[in-house]
Amino acid sequence: MKEKILLFIPGYNCEKQIVRVLNQIDYKMLQYVHEVIMVNNLSIDNTEQKVIEFIKQHPDVPLKLLRNNYNYGLGGSHKTAFNYAIDNKFDYVIVLHGDDQGNIYDLVPILENETYKKYDCCLGSRFINGSKLKGYSKIRIYGNIVFNFLFSLVVRKRVYDLGSGLNMYSIGMLRSKFYVRFPDNLIFNACMILASDYYKHNVLFFPISWREEDQVSNVKMIGLSAGLLNMMIKYFIKKREFIKSEMREEVRDEYKAKVVYEGKQEVEI
Repeated sequence: MKEKILLFIPGYNCEKQIVRVLNQIDYKMLQYVHEVIMVNNLSIDNTEQKVIEFIKQHPDVPLKLLRNNYNYGLGGSHKTAFNYAIDNKFDYVIVLHGDDQGNIYDLVPILENETYKKYDCCLGSRFINGSKLKGYSKIRIYGNIVFNFLFSLVVRKRVYDLGSGLNMYSIGMLRSKFYVRFPDNLIFNACMILASDYYKHNVLFFPISWREEDQVSNVKMIGLSAGLLNMMIKYFIKKREFIKSEMREEVRDEYKAKVVYEGKQEVEI
């Protein structure tokens, strides 16, 4: 039986990029992807309208536009999508950021060869051999490499990226929802790296192409760096206590989103 794969596209204020991302979902990709959800994290620009227009123009793409009930942050949007995938009995979920920095076609060889079946998660890396970077500043490249090295020391295996915009997860890995207490912000993916070490997940890093052109970064470097260091030290000292701890600034009972538009039918909300 063919695996049921969900493509999840998180987005916040990406009206300039979101259509370029959606245009990556062509006939070839739809051979692998069963459904696509674009999760809008309460954008204040025209992101939603752009997605609705795309859906109207491409009725062959099984795309739903979801709007988070609250601004959950990037990590929180992952939780919305992971929960959706579990509840709707998907086998895998692909994450492709809505700001058009990554290219889903970097994942095609892994899909074609069914390499993903051998791993709990396949994580795109901007800093592994074969990757391509365009428009990425040298200071950010250097900073990422340093943190990749430090995290590698902590987990005692090579870490090639703490969080890119193209990843694939097995639902079997996510079903316990161990991720719910993780931060809702940008360091969610780094926490997932530590969790994969703790739970002994089988992880594959693969090269991706990555570009910065008209994207607006939400990364605050000093705060992000401090958060990563704090996380790494706590995990190194007491792994179990850290992974099981509550890491959110605001504890939520649920992460849900409303379906705003699906196919040719608008949903009243």
